[in-house]
Amino acid sequence: MANSATIKQKELFGHPVGLYVLFFTEMWERFSYYGMRAILVLYLVQTTSDVNAGLGWSNGEALALYGWYTMLVYVMSIPGGWIADKFLGQKKSVLYGGIILVAGHSILAVEQMWAFYTGLALIIVGVGMLKPNISTMVGGLYKQGDIRRDKGFTIFYIGINIGAFLSSLIVGYVGEVHGWHYGFGLAGIGMTLGLIQYVIGQKHLKHVGNFLGASQSTEDKELMSRPLTKIEKDRVVVLFISFLLVIVFWGAFEQAGGLMNIYAKENTNRMLLGWEVPASWFQSLNAMFIIFLGTSVALYWANRKLKGKVSTSLFKMIVGLIIMGTGFFFMSAAASEFNNAGSSAMYWLVLAYLFHTVGELCISPVALSYITKLAPVKYASLMMGVYFAMTGFGNKLAGLLGESAEGLGELTVFTGIAVFCVLFGILVMLFRKKLEILTHGAEDNERTMHEEAEGFELADN
Repeated sequence: MANSATIKQKELFGHPVGLYVLFFTEMWERFSYYGMRAILVLYLVQTTSDVNAGLGWSNGEALALYGWYTMLVYVMSIPGGWIADKFLGQKKSVLYGGIILVAGHSILAVEQMWAFYTGLALIIVGVGMLKPNISTMVGGLYKQGDIRRDKGFTIFYIGINIGAFLSSLIVGYVGEVHGWHYGFGLAGIGMTLGLIQYVIGQKHLKHVGNFLGASQSTEDKELMSRPLTKIEKDRVVVLFISFLLVIVFWGAFEQAGGLMNIYAKENTNRMLLGWEVPASWFQSLNAMFIIFLGTSVALYWANRKLKGKVSTSLFKMIVGLIIMGTGFFFMSAAASEFNNAGSSAMYWLVLAYLFHTVGELCISPVALSYITKLAPVKYASLMMGVYFAMTGFGNKLAGLLGESAEGLGELTVFTGIAVFCVLFGILVMLFRKKLEILTHGAEDNERTMHEEAEGFELADN
């Protein structure tokens, strides 16, 4: 891509201020999404005769809807990315997505079935518009080869999880104790705050996420219309293979909002000092661990890189899958204890979420950064959309696995997930070096850079 005008960016804590604008926007978006996710399945399975009545669905029916919903939320990132690339640019797509999300969460607060399904549909569209494009904008804040890019995505990822942590506690408590629809409405208030913050912070995002359209130079237009080069094609192949790791990872990890959520409610002894811990609160553990461990994990990998040790993105992602899979052995222990004693201790869930979190920190923010390194410029947002679609397929897989527990039992499902994730990670590790050759050195020259960031540029050309 032709060089854009170099723009001096104001920095805070060694990163562009624009990163923190996107940080807080995504924080509030995830507050709304994870808050709703924390109580969705619990609301569906709650009996209609309870004081805080739910819909009275079976566990299988609830997990089926959960799987479809969470899949569609992320699959919509493909059209969301395409719309940004072809018509709006990332910046406007994030804005419109935020507006749609506010509408969706607000409608969920209405206690009618038409409002329930309409709200879910609007959230699906809104996340599809916002999610891939805000992540692409983060990559655009850094010059090619800047080692701070992975750290920047980790900081951004911490923002996601501050929102998730607060929402699981606040929205989860309000929904379970005071009323499910109050919880849904509270999630909408969070998204409104994120949208306001995003609009106010536009002065720090002037050079990223813009739709070039007719303003493109002749040289830029010829670059955007030309066929992909051999290097670009090879890098796309690597990205799609890495997406297999993503599907497997999220297919396992997303048991958090489904099967593990129900397990915490029905099979776990949640009494602590005479008080019963709300089941939805366990989902805050993942976010809490990310907040405390996020920068440490990112610093660990950066130091390995500077010392010349193996720390490629693909290596990190494989290690992340194996670590996360290992966490399910703790859930196997919990299920075994329940089968023997009629309940299981809370610490099994805590240990499982700890391992899941470390694995997530090795794969999820790294995958976001990886895409901005390898994706061809002309398909920047679309490739990010494909990544989130793969996340969606993983979510659907999670729902199917959760449903199977009704017949197979939790012990079989948890153990099967653990074994498969570990073995699949080892298998991909065997082919890692051959796959990394196809990246054509996209990560070879990363270093600490504090010069001005160029306008949106993803991969070497």
